[in-house]
Amino acid sequence: MADGDDQQSLSQSIKGRLQEGVQNSVFRDKGLLDPDAVIDEDRIVGRDDQLDDIITYLRPALQGNRPPNMLLYGPSGTGKSLIINAVCQQVLELANAQDDRFGVIKINCQTIKSHDRAVYRLVENAANEADVEVGVPQSGVSTDQKLSRFYEILSNNFDSVIIILDEIDLLVGRQRDPNEEPAYSKLLYQLSRASQLGQIEGHVSVAALTNDPRFMENLDGRAESSFNPQDVVFSDYDADQLQSILRRRRDAYRDDVLEDGIIPLSSAFAAQDHGDARKAIDLFRKAGEIADRENEDTVDEGHVRDAQKEAERDRTLTQMQGLSTQKKLSLYATAIVPVYSQRNLNAVPSTVAYRVYQYLTDLLDADTKSRDSYLRYMSEAETYNFVTSEKRGRGYGSGVHKEYTFVDNPGVVAETLRADIRIEEADNEGDLIKSVVNAQIDDFFEGKVRVYPEKDFGTLS
Repeated sequence: MADGDDQQSLSQSIKGRLQEGVQNSVFRDKGLLDPDAVIDEDRIVGRDDQLDDIITYLRPALQGNRPPNMLLYGPSGTGKSLIINAVCQQVLELANAQDDRFGVIKINCQTIKSHDRAVYRLVENAANEADVEVGVPQSGVSTDQKLSRFYEILSNNFDSVIIILDEIDLLVGRQRDPNEEPAYSKLLYQLSRASQLGQIEGHVSVAALTNDPRFMENLDGRAESSFNPQDVVFSDYDADQLQSILRRRRDAYRDDVLEDGIIPLSSAFAAQDHGDARKAIDLFRKAGEIADRENEDTVDEGHVRDAQKEAERDRTLTQMQGLSTQKKLSLYATAIVPVYSQRNLNAVPSTVAYRVYQYLTDLLDADTKSRDSYLRYMSEAETYNFVTSEKRGRGYGSGVHKEYTFVDNPGVVAETLRADIRIEEADNEGDLIKSVVNAQIDDFFEGKVRVYPEKDFGTLS
């Protein structure tokens, strides 16, 4: 009985804590801060021209005619998915009101590895939209059989369909031959030709979304001719537009929980990332999540700054997952130079960073690679966009060296790298490492460190 009472008490405790978390949250409707949410048109900002174009192109679907194919291109987070989904939702509602069978079939190609898998995903989504059985297995049948089933579902259930292929340029497939056409080229050809060849009864249009402005250059000639889209170009948002986007979603929060400056700061951070609205919305949401986590009643600028650090750390961690320990050590040694420096360093001299790297590998009982190896590792870090480099001279006869500048906050990079178990050991010697860093910096600027001529290095194989 005691065990049963304890279990009931635990259950009540969990339930109470869950309810308390909901009641005390700073959010009113967190779903408004999902970047992929289909939103009302009064929340759309700075995309009047694109909205007008897509409305014009999709209007024929309500008049019994076929809309043209479309290519929506522009940087990530500039509203491509937002606009096409918002307009399609309105077309769907108007078509239903006049008893037209209009369908929207969407797939995101980012995680789809092959043409066959893309076709099966289309079958799944079409079946779900039509509320019918998928009708074919994922494996054990040919791609042509899956494609036939897809056409069958469309013919039997829709008069007009728009197929949205988001991040289409990522559907390259398994190209064993460099001359082989990418999977997206084959898929676009098949979908854009289906109605003309009588494989589908009804109108089918394709809207392809991409970040690559040169996407059409990579299409097979037949696919380019058959697809023949209307272009809709999306440019970066500026800081004012990002602020307007967030202001139109501030009702995701409860009244009076947002302190002044939250929206401008979130927008400013996102504007630095090429005007990406997704990042602005993510920061705006994460700041509230941090406030909830800390049981705060309001969201302040500190929460936004913490959200920005978390976002940088998450992005850096994702990029660093494939790095070897030696590459992590090289990057970490370089990152802690500006973090620990008592001078205001705009860039990190490679000579100083390599000396710190030598000290760290000795401290951690790790292999100490040559200076040339360190420079190769840092060249690879540059290809990952962790750092940029520039050659610097120190006057006649003093040699040339490289200086590294971090793309993200070097403190965030160092903190992320410390998650590596071996680098964490160095954390216990923080004061000693700090003194070593500053001693090397002082020696460098006082001319006590010899600067060697440096070569250009490619990435390591």
